[in-house]
Amino acid sequence: MNRWHNRVAVVTGASSGIGAACCRDLVAKGMIVVGLARRIDRLEQLKASLPCDLAPHFHGQQCDVSDEQQVIEVFNWIDKTLGGADVLVCNAGIIRRVCITDEGNSADLRDTLNTNVLGVSWCIRQAFQSMQRRQLNDGHMLIINSVAGHTVPNAPGFSLNMYAPSKHAITALTEVLRQEFVNKGTMLKITSISPGVVDTEIFDENSAEVLANMPMLRAEDIADAVTYCIQTPPNVQIHEMTIKPVGERF
Repeated sequence: MNRWHNRVAVVTGASSGIGAACCRDLVAKGMIVVGLARRIDRLEQLKASLPCDLAPHFHGQQCDVSDEQQVIEVFNWIDKTLGGADVLVCNAGIIRRVCITDEGNSADLRDTLNTNVLGVSWCIRQAFQSMQRRQLNDGHMLIINSVAGHTVPNAPGFSLNMYAPSKHAITALTEVLRQEFVNKGTMLKITSISPGVVDTEIFDENSAEVLANMPMLRAEDIADAVTYCIQTPPNVQIHEMTIKPVGERF
């Protein structure tokens, strides 16, 4: 991690779960971290939980990634205040407990696509433009995908609805971005990390019965994977990493 010391990482969905775990891990490993989330109070709690010597290296910024203007403004702030992002972890994502065929679900379906697909696209676009302006050629962008982005698990009593299609879009988006980075003559890296079930707040209390007997990953397991991916040498790009808990049945 020596080459990342005092460089800037941006983590979306940083208020809990995988995002918060990534923030803690990257700060502990010497990076300056900007955590983005809608819940600013959670970001303040995260900063307060860090050791006194590390807390100044964490900056919480309120941002709803489904809002394009908010994304543009926060990345402008990062450029002006910290010099720009060198690592981007697109973790923000939502799942809504509805079925695609339900009536009156338009807002839930739209919100899922806006956050899980467009939000990722806008963050990567802004980070890429910043890296290009700074002539940065070793930046790394990572997207927290899902095994549901490669196959659709059949869990009786539980519909992945628009979540699974949104994650399939992320799988395709990762390859499109890899091609764009190459075609534009950069050495920037793009990685998709696809976990199985992770014990986080993305699932609501109504999902508890379905998930009760499932083996789960910890948020820290995914944070470890992020750190592993960004430590690869310049000629190595982990394009896709799949992580499953032992005993997962799908």
